[in-house]
Amino acid sequence: MTRSILATLFSLLICADSQLALAQLSPDTTQIRASAVRNGLHMFMGAGGNLAVSIGDDGVLIVDDQYAEMTAKIDAAIAELTDEPLRYVINSHWHWDHTGGNENYGRAGKTIVAHDNTYVRMSTDQFVAAFNFNQPASPEAALPAITFNDTATLRFNDLTIRMIHVPNAHTDSDAFVHFTEANVVHTGDVYVTSAYPFIDSSTGGTLDGEIAALELLGEITDEDTIVIPGHGEISDRAGAMKTLAMLKGMKKITLEAIADGKTLKQFLDSNPTQTYDPDFSMRADQGKVFATRLYQELSN
Repeated sequence: MTRSILATLFSLLICADSQLALAQLSPDTTQIRASAVRNGLHMFMGAGGNLAVSIGDDGVLIVDDQYAEMTAKIDAAIAELTDEPLRYVINSHWHWDHTGGNENYGRAGKTIVAHDNTYVRMSTDQFVAAFNFNQPASPEAALPAITFNDTATLRFNDLTIRMIHVPNAHTDSDAFVHFTEANVVHTGDVYVTSAYPFIDSSTGGTLDGEIAALELLGEITDEDTIVIPGHGEISDRAGAMKTLAMLKGMKKITLEAIADGKTLKQFLDSNPTQTYDPDFSMRADQGKVFATRLYQELSN
């Protein structure tokens, strides 16, 4: 499977806005859309995962870097906002639509920071069952130079930037990036505003980990927090807590069906996601795909 086809599949899975989905199908033609947040922070949307961008006297720091084809466009968007150089790239997790630009930035001498498991996943061949896709190990230049276990702190542009590992959520490599003074959190794909969450069980993701991560997000945020999701439009604590409530509700429904001895087909025929589809389903079969994955995980 080619990277362009994979990008298509991934965008269809996680992007609810049809026009944005079409744009994300082709990193070669997609442009960056920048939105000011606060305290020198911006959100960049394009092909792949959303970026958080910190701009100040210390230079530029970005969280995630989309696909390799987007590097020049990201750099151009930064140049429209500042003459300061890019110094740090933080990866929210290992997936290719968030780390595809790593090799370009690594070769350019930028410092890449990520969780230990992001290094492990990127430095070895991976298989993602949801796409029946084999992801080869990344070249040395793409690998994080600095990694952390549970937490790490970087002080940059008058901000305390806390990186917090949230285990076995979307993957086993996820980290929230909390810009504490700005009251802004980049969640990576642990939270998206465009569809049902994608729990990549092939690389350590679990429903319980996803729930625990969103519970933690609720603890470190308040009603004024700006939440930059992995995909979709900018959000807040209330939006993330809506996803948390959905996950808890779907866990309960699924476990009850399993306890009642329902087969997967019987479970799906009951339309278990009907309450949630208006808010989380981008296409007719999205709810069934999500419910199928939950049933399969919780049956084991």
